[in-house]
Amino acid sequence: MVFELLAKAAEAAPQNKFGFWEALEQGGAIAYGTVIILGVMSFGSFFILITKWVDQNKILKQYQGLGNFWRAASLKEGAAKLDKNSAWRQIVDDGLAAEEAHGKMTDALEAHDWLHGSLARSESSINARLAAGLPFLATVGATSPFVGLFGTVVGIYRALVAIGIAGSASIDKVAGPVGEALIMTALGLLVAVPAVLAYNYLQARNKRIAELLSGFSTDVLAYINSKGAVRPATVAAKPAAAAAKPAPAAPAKS
Repeated sequence: MVFELLAKAAEAAPQNKFGFWEALEQGGAIAYGTVIILGVMSFGSFFILITKWVDQNKILKQYQGLGNFWRAASLKEGAAKLDKNSAWRQIVDDGLAAEEAHGKMTDALEAHDWLHGSLARSESSINARLAAGLPFLATVGATSPFVGLFGTVVGIYRALVAIGIAGSASIDKVAGPVGEALIMTALGLLVAVPAVLAYNYLQARNKRIAELLSGFSTDVLAYINSKGAVRPATVAAKPAAAAAKPAPAAPAKS
């Protein structure tokens, strides 16, 4: 009998629900707007991270196959072995185009500067494409905590208003707005941390790719200026090592 009365009393008592969606409903348009903005930032950050990671991996994988390019008889034959849309093919094509145009230079030093500048410009365009989207990651990492903080401030303000209207700081008046404020803070940090990590990770890989591009550009410039006599040491050393390998000794006659 006692348990039945307690159960009926519990059913008759007002049920206060506290959760994520309930906090958003209490926050209204401001809470929903803050969550939507943070959601867009988070989606954009992961989209940039995945697409840039794929682009970087493609360039690094193509770099592993440059040995066949350097073993070709000429730059044009080597370029035909590279992917048409690869960064390495772009540098070679730009170098060949600059070589065709440098014959118009009357000064040898001026021709060298023209080739060097053309390859440097090609490098810069590739690095700029790889860096596209990284400013968005930096912006998200820097601003999303403040967007979450805005929702936090609004939630705390609503909690103070509820306390002032009720005249007492009862838990049912404070829990909703304070919970909303804490959720906004957590969401802001949840969006900011991956964006910062993704930015630093992609930036480090871009620097490595920039180093490889610079070295490759220098090798192409040396190849053009020397008419194919100067090639990377790692490639040129393979045929030499094969030629220097001693022939097997003939069996001794009895």
